[in-house]
Amino acid sequence: MKKIAIVLFDDVEVLDFAGPFEVFSIAGKRSTGLAYEVFTVAEKSTVAARNQLIITPTYTFANCHPPDIFLIPGGGGYHTDGTAFGSRREMNNPVMLQWINHHFEKAELVLSVCTGALILAKAGLLENLEATTHFLAVEALQKIAPSTRVLPDKRWVDNGKIVLSAGVSAGIDMSFHVLEKLQGKEVALEAARYMQYDYWK
Repeated sequence: MKKIAIVLFDDVEVLDFAGPFEVFSIAGKRSTGLAYEVFTVAEKSTVAARNQLIITPTYTFANCHPPDIFLIPGGGGYHTDGTAFGSRREMNNPVMLQWINHHFEKAELVLSVCTGALILAKAGLLENLEATTHFLAVEALQKIAPSTRVLPDKRWVDNGKIVLSAGVSAGIDMSFHVLEKLQGKEVALEAARYMQYDYWK
């Protein structure tokens, strides 16, 4: 059973991680396909997502099993005093970047949603690749990763090992794409039908 780690941090956008978590969690649970072990992981034992949704991650970075696939969500920005929060803070968090780089080599796939792309860029993983992110973060991504070809009109971009999606709800579409990539369209469609998600047809 493949292990999928959803990485969390304070001020993470809820749908960025919850949408993909749902897609991968329900895959293979009924008539077709293989199931995944989906879990959350964070630097700390408690995370306060956007709008103070309090989450207890399954694992911390210190005790997490090596994942086959991991996903970096987004969410965040800058306070009026200029201090960063969410992904804008995490992209400069050495503990976060070290965890990503430690697990990158052995991971089958690395995914990002929204401004999670900024974190992957800061980890040095997007050089000379194509990428997308939230439309309000395109300029920031271009500045962080000048060799990356940013495609803001794409809902997701698949580089093979690294797959990125645009903002918030686009992470759900990307997750169905990844499910199709791994197990075929029938499995992706079955999961979408169960979720009553009409976009994926």
